[in-house]
Amino acid sequence: MPGRKKIVLLCSLAFSGILAAQQTFSIPVTIRVSDPLGAVIAHAQIRVDPSPQDASANLETCSQGWVSVRLKPAVYNLSVTAAGFKPASEPIGIGAADGESAAGRIVSVVLRGTALDARVAYPSDALLLSGDQGRTSLGLAPADFHALPHITITVHNAHTNAQETYSGVPLPTLLAKIHAPMGNALRGKAMTTYVTATGSDGYTVVLSLAEVDPDFHANQIIVADARDGRPLGKNGPFQLIVPGDKRPARWVHNLVSIALQHAQ
Repeated sequence: MPGRKKIVLLCSLAFSGILAAQQTFSIPVTIRVSDPLGAVIAHAQIRVDPSPQDASANLETCSQGWVSVRLKPAVYNLSVTAAGFKPASEPIGIGAADGESAAGRIVSVVLRGTALDARVAYPSDALLLSGDQGRTSLGLAPADFHALPHITITVHNAHTNAQETYSGVPLPTLLAKIHAPMGNALRGKAMTTYVTATGSDGYTVVLSLAEVDPDFHANQIIVADARDGRPLGKNGPFQLIVPGDKRPARWVHNLVSIALQHAQ
């Protein structure tokens, strides 16, 4: 009997330890705030309710548009505000799964603003350009894009192991339409500027603005609307072509948006 009591006591202590661990268990959560084109929004104010014990209830996104906080398993309400954008509020549920605790969570919040609402008038197949954290925007329908001055380049596609000829608009020409600092203006703090290009499936790549500027790089990065003299078909209507890359991982097909960002 004494041995049985000892086993019961040990089991009770172990169960109490499990309960204590569950009560103190928390998950790293990264909250990313962007506009509908994917341009990050810096200095967005975030309120988490109920407030986490180890962090302020009021959080602010960094220059990259994100903020991190640890949250215990529960249902929270996120309230997000930023200058020039409409407030957003949404619930998130944090679970206690082992996989989630190890990897953490990424929560994306999209804010819309008065300047962005005009984009709903753009055709669904338009290429959307945004700069200045989404406040300078432009939509180019395929017909408008085709009317822009084009160049033709021949590149090696490592995926098909073949030479391919693309026709399109130089990326610097498109970036000039959203007032990207190019040429002599690309110096000092402007050197932290970069470009994100996003496909219809959400696939996003990054290029530094210096990679794009012909004053820095000889490679002619283009947004193509034709290959070998024909429309892009399933890869179109637009595709980003980055000559010089050994792998075409940054050749974003079904390109839908290009956004100007600032690292600092």
